[in-house]
Amino acid sequence: MTTAAMWEARAVDGRGADLQAWATAEALPAVRGSGGLLRTELLTAPGDRVLLITWWSGPPVPVPDPPAGLLARPVHRWAFTSEHVE
Repeated sequence: MTTAAMWEARAVDGRGADLQAWATAEALPAVRGSGGLLRTELLTAPGDRVLLITWWSGPPVPVPDPPAGLLARPVHRWAFTSEHVE
C-alpha cells in the first residue's frame, strides 16, 4: 500500500519565497531518509502557497510546521491511499 501525504502552507503576503526556502532547508530534510519514504515533490502556487507531497510505503512521517511568522493561516495536511496507478 502506498500513501501520499500532502502538506500545504500559505505564506504571509510577499513571503512565499521565504516559505519555499524554509521548506527546502527544513521540511524536506525532516522527512528525507525516513523509513518508507518513496518520493518527495515540492511545488509552489499563486497566493504564496507551498505544497509538499510525499509518497510512503508505510505510515507517513509528519512534516513540521514552519515558523508562525511565515504563515498566513494554519498548515493543511491530508493523507491519501493509492488505489490505482497506470
